[in-house]
Amino acid sequence: MRVFRGLVGRSQVPRSRSADLLASAADGTPALRVWRPPGVLAFGRRDARDPAFDRANRIAEDRGFEPIERDVGGRAVAYPGETLAFAHAVPLRGDSESIADRYERATSTLVDALRGLGADVVAGEPSASFCPGDHSLRVTGGGKVAGLAQRVRSDAALVAGCVVVTPTDAGAIAAVTEPVYDALSVRFDPASVGSVAAAGGPSDPDRVARTVEDAFVDGPWGSGRRRTERLGGRE
Repeated sequence: MRVFRGLVGRSQVPRSRSADLLASAADGTPALRVWRPPGVLAFGRRDARDPAFDRANRIAEDRGFEPIERDVGGRAVAYPGETLAFAHAVPLRGDSESIADRYERATSTLVDALRGLGADVVAGEPSASFCPGDHSLRVTGGGKVAGLAQRVRSDAALVAGCVVVTPTDAGAIAAVTEPVYDALSVRFDPASVGSVAAAGGPSDPDRVARTVEDAFVDGPWGSGRRRTERLGGRE
């Protein structure tokens, strides 16, 4: 598996070199990236079509977040600095695995990784959470910790998502998401944001990132072998 590490420019964060990951998968080699976007708010395509999109962008900027658009996923997701993003591209040639199968495998991989760190997480999400969807992780009885999305082509699929690591980032996500979602007329409860640390796991985003990376490399899509490729900039 090809594993990308490091950051490119801030404004390139949303797409996170997804073209490179998908190209690798289309050629038969799965690819993965787990990183920390630096202070951005990633809007989905549905957000971009909303009449209030420009207002939501201004709200994000006023609160110190760079508004960007991403290739996969639904509603806006904030990345204050310690929240992780991940993107995993897999080949599809001759593969009978369905979209639902990939979601199930990715969710199980992520749950096992976080539980291995001591976090009490389960599949599912609280009501009125950020980027609402069917494929999420939450603190057991608590807030949303992670969300997953998928982009599918004829030759490759990209499974991507976010993982909230620290209570500090959870608070920052709630603070910016509330006015942004209000502008977009999307229900949101600030108390619905959880974190790996709130679930009993570590508050070190680098440790969580490496654990998530290892889980995908060693899991059902990987062989345990990786070829690490360094991108420019810090991680």
